[in-house]
Amino acid sequence: MRKVKIRCAIYTRKSSDEGLEQEFNSLDAQYEACEAYVTSQKHEGWALLSKRYDDGGVSGGTLNRPALSALLADIDAGLVDRIIVYKIDRLTRALSDFAKIVDHLDGAGASFVSVTQSFNTATSMGRLTLNMLLSFAQFEREVTAERIRDKIAASKKKGLWMGGTIPLGYDPHPDKTIRGLIVVPKEAKTIKALFQLYEQMGCLRKTEIEAQTQGLQSKPRNGCSGKTFSRGAIHKLLTNRLYLGQITHKDKFYPGQHKAIVDQNLWDRVQQKLQAASGKRRGHVQHADSPAWLKGRLFDDTGDRMTPSHTKKNGRILRYYISNRLIRGKDPAALRLPALQIEQSVEELIICHLEGLSYSHKMFRSVDIHETANWQARITQGLNAAREGNLIAISRVRRAMQQANIGKGVITILLDCIVLAEFCTARQDDIRTAALTISAPFQLKRRGVETKILCADRLPEPDATLLAMLIKAHLWADSIRHGNSIADISRTEEKSESYIRTRLPLAFLSPRIQSAIVHGSQPTEMTLKRITSKPIPLNWQGQEVHLGF
Repeated sequence: MRKVKIRCAIYTRKSSDEGLEQEFNSLDAQYEACEAYVTSQKHEGWALLSKRYDDGGVSGGTLNRPALSALLADIDAGLVDRIIVYKIDRLTRALSDFAKIVDHLDGAGASFVSVTQSFNTATSMGRLTLNMLLSFAQFEREVTAERIRDKIAASKKKGLWMGGTIPLGYDPHPDKTIRGLIVVPKEAKTIKALFQLYEQMGCLRKTEIEAQTQGLQSKPRNGCSGKTFSRGAIHKLLTNRLYLGQITHKDKFYPGQHKAIVDQNLWDRVQQKLQAASGKRRGHVQHADSPAWLKGRLFDDTGDRMTPSHTKKNGRILRYYISNRLIRGKDPAALRLPALQIEQSVEELIICHLEGLSYSHKMFRSVDIHETANWQARITQGLNAAREGNLIAISRVRRAMQQANIGKGVITILLDCIVLAEFCTARQDDIRTAALTISAPFQLKRRGVETKILCADRLPEPDATLLAMLIKAHLWADSIRHGNSIADISRTEEKSESYIRTRLPLAFLSPRIQSAIVHGSQPTEMTLKRITSKPIPLNWQGQEVHLGF
């Protein structure tokens, strides 16, 4: 019976570039040993492929290797049946990576063989042996890592500089055998100047501006001149104990073998000011009358506090509330809400909630009809004043909100019983507990390039762009009825004919759709872009289905 042909590919790897320039190097030695092994298995149907897969100067600690990637791609394409390696550590050094490779090979119906360790993954015994070897290899690597960490910790206890980015104010010791730093006098003056500036001003922003005015710059690197300091860079510099002559390891610090640039007294004064300023920020809750009045009281569905933020566009300041974790990095699940919309939504929900409770007599516990009627009259008066724009009444409504939590499809608002009692001059004990919690549907939808917030009980909001184009479309239609052509309208409007043709059909939308545009009750997804991107059906029923009614 004829043996099944097994196509074999040899994979070789060397961690460093050393010696690869030689005519016969380590990769060649590995290849020859594997080639001889494949030849010895010719009677089993093994056949060596001519293509070589060599990774020279690439670590085995990662799977991101050019030759290995090419080999796995050829296996997926059905060109390779078996990988031949000199030793298992040439293929991988990590048990987790090995598991990924074996799964990959199993899925493609392939296997691999280690020449010097006499096993292959086509057999169960080979898999068992390989797992044992890799377990010991991983154990050895972890022990080595622990030993290195312990050595770094011991060295830092002795005050030695253990490498990394050279900080402003210092250079490495010219003697390569000494792990230390020497002071750069010119840069040391910059360090002292920043400490003194912050001590005088007590504000990072003012220190940043003054540092730019004085031309203070960071350390030149890679042949490039230094850069001006940001607030973050200044804060990091002011809290770096290296300038106090100390070496830090995790949360501990030790006397360093380098000279200090800042004396202890100046350091202590600056740290006290930094801590005081930081404490103020953490404990601060935005006043109800300020623009970002939800600051400190708005949370997303993960419990993360939402922080006010802003950006500038065409001279306009656009405000947002963003999940606090977005300040530290990217997170696709984090929220970024238009500030004005969420503030108006919360304000409207509170007013509608209190109005509903007042009308239904469910806000107060008291059975005294006259007393309850007085309270209801006061709260109705205050809510009406808030709707009319009375700043004092609006401030009271805002202060009544203790906390707002945005969950999956719902917003929950907790009211402050004390403020609510003051609002209607009632007693705290007479306000029902159920009246202090508001739950309403909450959605974020895209309308064009904008994010729209949809909350229950919100008043409809017409799309100004869509409404203006509807009016124009009617004017154009009327002009055509009087004998003008699209070309005439194009010249008058100074727009292309295609622009007119794609927007003119708005005048022929169903009465229901046009009424919705005028009143702002159309589906949120129905934007001008959506209407003009595809042909609109001629019949009214088809139009309403097409546009989401």
